[in-house]
Amino acid sequence: MSSTDPKALLPDSLAARVSTLTIKEGRAIAIVDAAGLGQQERDDIERAITDILGQREEVSETRVVMTAERTQRRIIAVGSGKGGVGKSTLTANLAIALARRGRKVGLVDADIYGPSQPVILGNQGSKPVARDKKLEPVDSPVGIPVLSMGHLVEPGRALAWRGPMAGNALAQLIDAHWGDVDTLLVDLPPGTGDVQLTMLQRYKPMGAVLVSTPQDLALIDAARAGQLFDQAEVPVIGLIENMAGYACPHCGEVSDPFGRGGVETAAGRLDLPFLGRIPLDLAIREGSDRGQPPACGEDALAAPFHEIAAKVDAWIRAQG
Repeated sequence: MSSTDPKALLPDSLAARVSTLTIKEGRAIAIVDAAGLGQQERDDIERAITDILGQREEVSETRVVMTAERTQRRIIAVGSGKGGVGKSTLTANLAIALARRGRKVGLVDADIYGPSQPVILGNQGSKPVARDKKLEPVDSPVGIPVLSMGHLVEPGRALAWRGPMAGNALAQLIDAHWGDVDTLLVDLPPGTGDVQLTMLQRYKPMGAVLVSTPQDLALIDAARAGQLFDQAEVPVIGLIENMAGYACPHCGEVSDPFGRGGVETAAGRLDLPFLGRIPLDLAIREGSDRGQPPACGEDALAAPFHEIAAKVDAWIRAQG
């Protein structure tokens, strides 16, 4: 490309509305400030940007994200670049720990294709009811109201949905009767796909927490997730290192099968806060599988989750 700023590809009238425009590996993502715009104006801007960028040889796909104004309810997104890093377990425990600190917390399981919160929070098999065409969150034994696609489909059923259907499902979960909930945690699917883009377009989070294991591949993917939030001007509250250190139950020796310290190093390199690390412990998995997350307790296993929640809570308070 001839210009160092991709926004130079757009006429000034459009560029003024575009917060950021990135073009990488054939994919263009334009983040548009849609404040004060009607639906027709939004549609016209999206069409114009798509048409202009679609004529570029280096662009094979264009995504336009219209950022919405933040609602009064705080939305905290919990994301990761790749699957299998323990993001859902962390989200559930963070919700419990924040509630213990006095916040009225709700949880949206936005992992449309692989929902796991009904198992972790112990309300698998419960079904939400609708009132005035909106869903009522499902109560959980640990005191956190939650909505998940796992409450709406049969357990084990595979969903083969295209992007718009996943986006509409997310809207049903967030636009529910959350009552007096003031802080809504959104457990995002891995990556930077349609659900993430839909959330940024319709519901601008107050902040985001990123979860990664210490190995390099997971860190690279987590950095990509962070870039998406950065482009949408959603502050990253901090990074969490999960599965960091395994204590042998027989001899007590600690080993690091996934490495240790990589996330903290990456946080320093990216100038982002490091929120803490969670050990690789069989008891965390066992508690999650039976609907009793460790943060419900007061022991050493619960401590890292409560320490992380204290930092997130302090960040929220600092925003006013």
